[in-house]
Amino acid sequence: MEGRYARLERLDPARHAQALFDAFAGHHWLWDYMPQGPFETAQQYRDWAEAAARGADPFFYAIIDKETDSVTGAASYLRIAPEAGSIEVGNICFSPALQRTRAATEAMALMMGWAFDAGYRRYEWKCNALNRPSRLAAQRLGFSYEGIFRQALVVKGRNRDTAWFACIDKEWPALRAAFETWLDPVNFEASGAQKQSLSNLTAPVLVACDPSLS
Repeated sequence: MEGRYARLERLDPARHAQALFDAFAGHHWLWDYMPQGPFETAQQYRDWAEAAARGADPFFYAIIDKETDSVTGAASYLRIAPEAGSIEVGNICFSPALQRTRAATEAMALMMGWAFDAGYRRYEWKCNALNRPSRLAAQRLGFSYEGIFRQALVVKGRNRDTAWFACIDKEWPALRAAFETWLDPVNFEASGAQKQSLSNLTAPVLVACDPSLS
């Protein structure tokens, strides 16, 4: 998958593992809400990536920022259920170099677009209910809030209440237009400041907002 700012490649440990380890190194907080990590050595990350890359669900991608031609993040599809037309995006780990960039947003738009173009009718986002940045990101990207599943999991020995978000196929045309408008270079000042926020562009699509964000 490739756009103006980002390219997504199937995770290939030989090509991506060292670059991802380097991008994440020193930022252990990135793993606070992740099922995997943190990784103390490049070999530990390579071992995890080798196992992850062999799987079909989750199905992992490396994210390349085209401006710098650097591997700066990873994400996956998971809970892939073609018979129900449902698919989830998750395992999202953006290095500080990728966070809050156009490439980061475009990577998520590309993954959403592929899912709906492939015929899926429901696209999900779930996160630890304590993970406010993830909840903010979901709503900004046009995922509607669907509630909290209490004591849904135990992750790394800790309880996890799970916040659920989703968008559906009939919402995709409006979301696609919102992404296209936001990602258009004319939406940015010479300084890089946005003229229209993505949150404002996706807000009309939301059927329910996360009350914790108000």
